[in-house]
Amino acid sequence: MSDNNKNTEVATQESTDIATQPDPQATINLPALTQKEEALEVMQENLEGMEGQFKFDKVKIPSGGGISFEVVDEAGEPTPVKELKGVVVDYYPINAWWHDEFSGEKNAPTCSSMDCKTGTGSEEHGIPAGQACAKCPKNQWGSDPKSGRGKACKNMYRVYILQEDSVFPVLLALPPTSIGNWKQYVQRLTNKLKHYYSVVTVAKLEKDRNEGGIEYSKVSFAKAADLTPAEKKAIKDYARTMKPAMRSVAIDSTEYNTESAPAEGAYQSPDNEEEGY
Repeated sequence: MSDNNKNTEVATQESTDIATQPDPQATINLPALTQKEEALEVMQENLEGMEGQFKFDKVKIPSGGGISFEVVDEAGEPTPVKELKGVVVDYYPINAWWHDEFSGEKNAPTCSSMDCKTGTGSEEHGIPAGQACAKCPKNQWGSDPKSGRGKACKNMYRVYILQEDSVFPVLLALPPTSIGNWKQYVQRLTNKLKHYYSVVTVAKLEKDRNEGGIEYSKVSFAKAADLTPAEKKAIKDYARTMKPAMRSVAIDSTEYNTESAPAEGAYQSPDNEEEGY
């Protein structure tokens, strides 16, 4: 082998090594930031060729006032963590109503809404298709047959968090008791003219107690750092690519009873998605 060929191979290897190493100047080590072009190219080519559903890992919120989330590690095993740190790349509200009580299984809701405006309906249970959520009897205070005060329909928020060293976000489904904290956090960011995807967010669990004296876990949010303008743009591009998958995950009972499970969403080419960021 000639010296020129050796030099070319060495230079190529060095270039590859540099491209795959974390950027020490990055606010947070995310491939979408440190290897933007490569990450987007791989995602678009690989995911567009996938048939069926795309899976996201769900984060489990414990019952009984526990202060550790449960996430899935690289081996697919549930692992407790004290906090979730990353960039929020999407969030939106959903509604879901189950006629039967939760059994711990992965059951689809009897009626649901992906926009909290119009429900899928259940003619069998007196809910017409296209029912307006605001006027649905199941979505009124006092309709919960168990407490008599809450709603039979569960109002939740989905928050997708892209964590360090990860290409795909995890799905954190917020129960009604945590939605207020999330809205306050977004309002604080808005007050400082910051997009939710322009900062590093930390989510933690805190104990609270309801009027009946029962302890439960509530999610709180705080800003850890601001992304640079270039990082913000890279995350915005990433979120646009992933949005069709994040917005098409079917609702199931694991999102309300806090069990962890893969969430599945159909991937579509970013050329077919709507502008939303």
